[in-house]
This record gives sequence, C-alpha cells and structure tokens, in this order.
Amino acid sequence: MSIQRCDIFCTVIDNFGDIGVCWRLARQLQQQYQMQVRLFVDELQALQMLCPQAALLPYQQLEQIDVYHWQPAAEQQQTTDPTPCSADFSPEAIADLVIEAFACELPARYIDAMATVATRGKQPHWLNLEYLATEDWADDCHGLTSMHPANGLRKQFYFPGFSPRTGGLLCEANLLNERDTWQADPQQRATLLQRLGVEWDTSTNQRDPLLISLFAYQNPAVAALLQTLSMSTNPVLCLVPEGKILPQVATALGCAPLRRGDCLQQGNLTVQVLPFLEQRDYDQLLWSCDLNLVRGEDSFVRAQWAGRPLIWQIYPQADDAHLDKLEAFLQRYSQTLPPALATQVLTCWRAWNQPDSAHPDWAALLAALADWQHDARRWAETLLKQGDLAANMLQFLQNHSD
Repeated sequence: MSIQRCDIFCTVIDNFGDIGVCWRLARQLQQQYQMQVRLFVDELQALQMLCPQAALLPYQQLEQIDVYHWQPAAEQQQTTDPTPCSADFSPEAIADLVIEAFACELPARYIDAMATVATRGKQPHWLNLEYLATEDWADDCHGLTSMHPANGLRKQFYFPGFSPRTGGLLCEANLLNERDTWQADPQQRATLLQRLGVEWDTSTNQRDPLLISLFAYQNPAVAALLQTLSMSTNPVLCLVPEGKILPQVATALGCAPLRRGDCLQQGNLTVQVLPFLEQRDYDQLLWSCDLNLVRGEDSFVRAQWAGRPLIWQIYPQADDAHLDKLEAFLQRYSQTLPPALATQVLTCWRAWNQPDSAHPDWAALLAALADWQHDARRWAETLLKQGDLAANMLQFLQNHSD
C-alpha cells in the first residue's frame, strides 16, 4: 500500500487543541513521509496563532502544505456558489487518505467524489480521528467501522491514546533526540528565554530559579498555587503565555490586567507574561521548565514528551464527564510513582481540576520535584514504546488494506 496524498479536515471548536493536533499531524506526514497534504480549516485565525506565517487567505502554502479556508456552513447551504472552498474536490483530486478530525463532517460534495472513486475500484482510506482517549472503552472502539448509509463508503474510527490497543500519541521521529540535546545544554534555555524577553537578575539571586510554565483555562485554584510559590525559600520564575488564565493571575497578585511582557514580583515569585507561542517555541519552553502546567490535549501530550513533571487541566464539560477521563489517566500515570509521591500528585491534579476537592500541599509537591523528574522521563520512554500516532496509523491502514 502506498499513501501519497492526505486531506485533513478540521473545525476549530474552542481554543487551539483541534487545529494544534491537525497542524502537527499535517507537518509530520509531509516532512517525515513526504506526503502531499492538504489541510482544510474553518478558522485561520487559530492556525495563525500557532503558525504566525499563516495569512487570512482562501488558499496558501505553508511548510509545503496546502492550506485552504474551509467554511462548513457554506458547504451545507444550497448557494449559487458551487465551490465555497477553492480546493479541487473532483474525484481525481481526492486523497488516498482522508482524515475527518474530531467528527467534523466532510463536505457532501467531497463525499460524493469519494464515492465516485470507490466505484472505480479503490475507496480512499477514511478515518475519523477522535479526541484523546484515556478510558479502557477506547480499546474496543479503536478501529471500528461505520458504513455510510447512502453510498456504502467505509469510515474507521481512530483513537489516540495510552494503551497499546489505541493509536498512540503524536510524536515526530526525532522529537526526543531534539529534547535530549536541548536539555543537555543549559545555554539553549538561556537563549530561548532571552528571545522571549525574559530577564532574570542573577545579581540578586545566587541560584537559578525554579522555572514553571503556566498555560491554563480559567482556574480559581491558581491563587493558592501562586501564594505558595511566593513563599518559596528558593526563587521561582513562573512564565505565563497569553491566555484565559491571565485575569485570575492578575487578581491573585492584586495587580492591574496583565499583558504580554508584564513582569511582577511577589515574595520570592516572579511572574512574567509571554506572548502566545508557536508550537516549536512552546515545545522548547516545556523542555526548559522544571514543572509544566498545561491544558487541553495538544499541550498535554507535548508536556509528557518533555519528560518533565506536569499538571494537566482537562477541558471542562458541563456534565463533569471530563473527570472520568482525568481519573482514568491518573490511574495509569500514578502506577509507576512511589506511593507518597503518587498521593501528592493525585491530590494536586484533582485540586487543579476540581476547586471543591481537598486542598493540595503545593509546597510538598514542589519539594518532591527531583523524584518526580525521574519518573516523568521514564513515563515518556514508556509511551514511546507504543509507537507514535502517525506511524501506527499508517501500519493500521496497511493492515486494513483491501
């Protein structure tokens, strides 16, 4: 089986996880497997945050990937414009691999073209790339097939996850080698921080600070965390990329609204606001920090590959269904931790995601960072043994070829 072309469709539901995953996957398929990739996305502004070179254009090429502004609502309407998206959706242009990210629903005329291709003897591979799964039920749902009621096209469900029976996690071939090279050279971190406008006054602090990244949704638990950090016996530098947590950080510090570049000190804590980072810079920030607080799914996965202690804020759902997903991951993640450290990690993670849960001992957790660091690196190595999502996906397709 040879897959030479891939089309990825993405709608941005909220924040940056959807497009973040799709953009990483598109680049990996193009760079590592030399595929011709077309990416269809409905909100170019979201892509622009992750890839500043992106423009608000109907079509552009970014890093050898064809990027189209796709408007699903226009596709579904009977308008006088027969091509709301400027891409070629003729049967001859349909890709070998079609990825419908997170059940976004393909354009009807694209599906019609796929059906035409199928009548010629070779149906394109059609995958619904699902959200990251942590629960056991995903093992049984991964790879399941759904038949289109009108034309019999086959769609398969592909779950990223932490079990060998799921699709694994996105991880470029050389990612961990790049991480190790970076972490072995302290000058790399210093250069990154300087480029991001972070200045640490070593004249008043004889030791390097504890470096923490804070990327979060709104979270009332941030006040207790910042208070603990301000009372630390060691200097702490907390770097906060622009995002939804900034108003609560400002409230906790008792200051005016925060903007990029702002730097405040409270006790032994210094907080600096960074610009929203493109993906490569954010990876390097995660590699550089002693503790990473992350949110959603894309930054969550990248923090695990960083091999550093992390705390995850899962995307909240109205019916609290996200808490089952959180607990399923915690049961996996805590199994390899020493019992005392596991208890501290579980308590802090739960408190970070449930404001009414038990009050965490942030100071005790920070004191255990050295032990946690060892296990965080081992956890990344364990995940890598399951293979990466792109490689696993291509092997899956090979195994299911007609």
